Amino acid sequence: MDRIKTDICIIGAGSGGLSIAAGASQMGASVVLLEGHKMGGDCLNYGCVPSKALIASAKQAYAMGHTGDLGVKAVDPDVDYAAAKDHVHDVIATIAPVDSQERFEGFGVNVIREYGRFISKTEVQAGDTIIEARRFVIATGSGPFVPPIPGLDEVDVFTNENIFDLRTRPDHLIVVGGGPIGMEMAQAHRRLGSKVTVIEGAKAMGKDDPEMAAIVLDKLRAEGIEIIEEAQAEKVSKSGDGVTVHTSKGDFSGSHLLMAVGRKVNIDKLDLDKAGVAHDRAVKVGADLRSTTNKKVYAVGDAAGGLQFTHVAGYHAGVVIRSMLFGLPSKQKTDHIPWATYTDPELAQVGLTEAQAKEKFGANVEVVRFPYHENDRAIAEGKTTGLIKVMVVKGKPVGASIVGALAGELIGMWAMAIANKMKMSAIAATVLPYPTVSEINKRAAGAYFSPRLFESDTVKRVVGFVQRWLP
Repeated sequence: MDRIKTDICIIGAGSGGLSIAAGASQMGASVVLLEGHKMGGDCLNYGCVPSKALIASAKQAYAMGHTGDLGVKAVDPDVDYAAAKDHVHDVIATIAPVDSQERFEGFGVNVIREYGRFISKTEVQAGDTIIEARRFVIATGSGPFVPPIPGLDEVDVFTNENIFDLRTRPDHLIVVGGGPIGMEMAQAHRRLGSKVTVIEGAKAMGKDDPEMAAIVLDKLRAEGIEIIEEAQAEKVSKSGDGVTVHTSKGDFSGSHLLMAVGRKVNIDKLDLDKAGVAHDRAVKVGADLRSTTNKKVYAVGDAAGGLQFTHVAGYHAGVVIRSMLFGLPSKQKTDHIPWATYTDPELAQVGLTEAQAKEKFGANVEVVRFPYHENDRAIAEGKTTGLIKVMVVKGKPVGASIVGALAGELIGMWAMAIANKMKMSAIAATVLPYPTVSEINKRAAGAYFSPRLFESDTVKRVVGFVQRWLP
């Protein structure tokens, strides 16, 4: 059995683990990185990257058949589902070198391609190697949660971990789960030619602002996606060559079944009890991301039990590096974390939703709005479905919700504003190129100031006085 002593041992080579490994090693720490599966983790291999690649293929197919009033004749797209999957894997292969073992070994990281498990409070075993470290980082991410529905073990089940390897287009895809993953895959497959039914036990897109979610759901239904809400999946059975999902609202049959009901944190193989690390569904950590019971252990990303986004894991990496390498106090916060669902239209959020802001701040909240159909660039491109809402308290944004074209890009300005405690005046003072969709952000700020300027008797009196006495 080999033994290694190191400053930092990282378990998991996804977004958070890789960011910490690269930063720590280049700043002088000795680092061991353990990965028993694929470098790059879920995001590169099964999540963000392949899903957005497939969405890009689907968007192209949809655009060919829906040209609107732009003077271009629509055509029926000739969709090659297998070729679309080739595009998905080409995208993964193009990005993979950035996350590769060779690149991180070039940084000086000792990469061991084995799963790690704790054998004591200060040691982890990976294959035939025992690693003793001053600090450990659990960055194991999460995988698809497949609930114990009766009959599920008797049918073929797809999740985000294997749907991208499917090369024959489903005739009728049944999606169980109406969250972001389920809705993105539902629309992508509908646009690539599949019939699609979504079954959701509660409300589809239920974690988003209801007004914004309704705009997305209306569009998905208009494209022919059947969305069944308040329908708990009670049983699954074979139906010829396909599958039937039995629910309280009836039975729904299709050719393929995709489970997209949530995520399960990957901590089962870690033997956390041997390290004295408290956990439930994830590692129990404080705001500093350190284990509440073993201060040598940190957890980042999904393993820390909070928001499950790749960019959160990257953000956590910075929090942990500040603490581990420099001994400085460092704590995570979440009020500035944005997220997006990449349906068409996109839906993006940062900070508090309208309901959350009103619950927290009551009558002190002002909600300003601006519609896409009044944005000149959106009109020019025929993308006028959408809306922005900004929740403002004492002149500062505390949340923003956007639904529409490029919402995932537009939310960045509000994430920056909230992270840096900027005022609405900073957005209003920003000069943006015309015509751009990003002017929606500035017009929302304008909607905040307009009544203060144009409906104020005081302002009118001051202007009148100045006009009378101005030379």
